[in-house]
Amino acid sequence: MKDNWEEAKLIELVIGKGEYGLNAAACEYNPNLNTYLRITDISIDGRFIEEGKKSVNHPDANNYFLESGDIVFARTGASTGKTYLFNSTSRKLVFAGFLIRFKPNPNKLEPYFLKFVTQSLFYKNWVSIYSARTGQPGLNGNEFGDFNFKVPPLPQQQKIAQILSTCDMVLEKTESAIAKYQALKQGLLHDLFTRGIDTKTGQLRPAYSEAPELYKETELGFVPKEWEVEELGDFLFLKSGEGITSEDIFTFERFPVYGGNGLRGYTNSFTHDGEYVLIGRQGALCGNITLAKGKFYASEHAVIVTIINDCNAKWVEYKLRSMNLNQYSEASAQPGLSVGKINKLLIKVPMGEEQNMIAERFYSLENKIHTEQQTLAKYGTLKAGLMQDLLSGKVGVEGLLEKEV
Repeated sequence: MKDNWEEAKLIELVIGKGEYGLNAAACEYNPNLNTYLRITDISIDGRFIEEGKKSVNHPDANNYFLESGDIVFARTGASTGKTYLFNSTSRKLVFAGFLIRFKPNPNKLEPYFLKFVTQSLFYKNWVSIYSARTGQPGLNGNEFGDFNFKVPPLPQQQKIAQILSTCDMVLEKTESAIAKYQALKQGLLHDLFTRGIDTKTGQLRPAYSEAPELYKETELGFVPKEWEVEELGDFLFLKSGEGITSEDIFTFERFPVYGGNGLRGYTNSFTHDGEYVLIGRQGALCGNITLAKGKFYASEHAVIVTIINDCNAKWVEYKLRSMNLNQYSEASAQPGLSVGKINKLLIKVPMGEEQNMIAERFYSLENKIHTEQQTLAKYGTLKAGLMQDLLSGKVGVEGLLEKEV
């Protein structure tokens, strides 16, 4: 710890003491009523969860508005210690009774610095130890006020908060990008498997309602005229995997063993070599889809789909995922699929280059999602390391703001 850092209790750094929230029931969200902040409205990383938000209709609600810079602590249950920093001047939030509010003294404590302290492993360990003393997790206002932590001078608190907030902004931006791409992917699943791509323009076909002359009527409804409706077994070859005993499975050899629940281990022998789509046959992951490449062994819990008739393996994978095969389970005790049942399923099949273009569109989008997920993991690790170094005082903040985070 730096020489100019001190240890202090939270109660010594705030104005007044911890205040308990409004003890009132929530009601359905109404923009004409006050928005209610409950424990369940706070995410693990301290954000307000907009989805499923509630309102509160109580005559005393106006006495429990949060002000910018206030931080609330969850005081009971499995979420004890979870915090939320209110930093808005444009919206109003009423905090509920299972939350305790503290007001950081602006001359002693930077609210964002306190926010990041409450995300640290040191704080979480403290909550775990002190909240479990009575058997039921929970901490009161006095106990939170006794939380003792290391505090640098205010200018350093502000620099630390700025550095970590920069990480948070990147994380939030990346999460938003992932959510956008995921939503786009779901939209594509519908459009590409119903409208397809015009191979001449590279664009989605107009919908049937816009250009009915481009479609024909089939057992599965209207499909593009260039497509066929076939039984799955007519253009793909399916068979069950082979039995394998526990003695055949190794943890140190070359070839993966796939079963209905994905990768099960490794073996020193293989039965397949190439590119195949595997379908889980039984249990909780019945209908699970895996794309296997290279040499592998498939157990009896998997259905092996051999790619024939110039089908695109990625298109087959995406199409089977979109079909929710688990709904066709024939077993009663636990989900189960038979090869015969899957073979008979009707499926809409685009031909030739269009199938490749559809697969490429999905593949490109998945690569974008994967890249953003890697960025998210990278900055999550970076933030964790910075929090450990900066909040402990092991690393000074001098000059860090001039460096690229």
